Amino acid sequence: MARPLPPILRAVWSASAAEPPATVIDAIDTAVDVLRRGGLVAIPTETVYGLAADALDEEAVAGIFRAKGRPSTNPVIVHVADVAMARSLAAAWPAAAEAIATRFWPGPVTIVVPRGPRIPDIVTAGGPTVALRCPDHPLARRLIAAAGTPLAAPSANRSEAVSPTTAHHVLESLGNRIDLILDGGPCSKGIESTVVDCTSSPPRILRPGPLTRESLETAVGGPVEWPAATAAAETARSPGQRARHYAPKTPLEMTGDAGGRIATLVGAGKRIGWLTSRTDDPEVRRLAASRDLLIVPMPADAEGFAARLYATLYALDQRHLDRIVVDEPPDTDEWRAVRDRLTRAVVTT
Repeated sequence: MARPLPPILRAVWSASAAEPPATVIDAIDTAVDVLRRGGLVAIPTETVYGLAADALDEEAVAGIFRAKGRPSTNPVIVHVADVAMARSLAAAWPAAAEAIATRFWPGPVTIVVPRGPRIPDIVTAGGPTVALRCPDHPLARRLIAAAGTPLAAPSANRSEAVSPTTAHHVLESLGNRIDLILDGGPCSKGIESTVVDCTSSPPRILRPGPLTRESLETAVGGPVEWPAATAAAETARSPGQRARHYAPKTPLEMTGDAGGRIATLVGAGKRIGWLTSRTDDPEVRRLAASRDLLIVPMPADAEGFAARLYATLYALDQRHLDRIVVDEPPDTDEWRAVRDRLTRAVVTT
């Protein structure tokens, strides 16, 4: 008999309320029971939904890898309730980690530090470091505190696919592979956290995200670098470093000449979705007359674009298109995270 779909528990907690309503407390209690049994719970954060398990339970974390189809060489981020819990998981706490945590936690930044003895090998892909984050979502932090344990929680989707920003996305991607979904509403940031390796000097950004290099440099009082290319045999210190990632089912391409490319594709009888911020451009208006082209207006600012990106890709995957085309974003620090996600999602053939 097929395993049933997981229950979805509505657990919206208004930012204006100091304490959660009774329904949210009940949902958290249910999630804690699942986690303590070694189960998997999809949880909202401000970035994307995560697939959570007790980070100190090796078999529970193995369940994450099975549900996602995730390679064992790809480490997972450990979510904590506060800095004290993070310190308890680290063998050392560098000055850069302290500066970033003090300035930005809770928030969309993950800190890579030397791994302490409590962390199982499976969490770090056997590497010497662990990636830690304190999420800026009251439901996530309340759940971690109630469970009394850190939670391993990579994005709640099948490996390499688009990360989920709603509970519905989780259900669509993982179905009956997991035990419970906490529906905390849409994620506000919409893309994964910035990851900073604090074991190097100066610190290195391993994955761009909502926090820019400039903001991190201000926090640490010095330079923060982009990493050199990772050797194929080198153990990854962070998720999000694989060449193919964040990809919708529909083939996607990014181009600086979207108009010309779309004209070619439409002329070949292809059905296209076009993500563009240039809705007032005469070229866009001219191409909009094609019945085989769906134009999706996107925000012109990096933060707004990022917040809407994954939800838009999920929606376009339901339209049975032949191709998604995205205008190439500016090559600036502000847009680096969006460019990174699109570059890893593009079709290679």
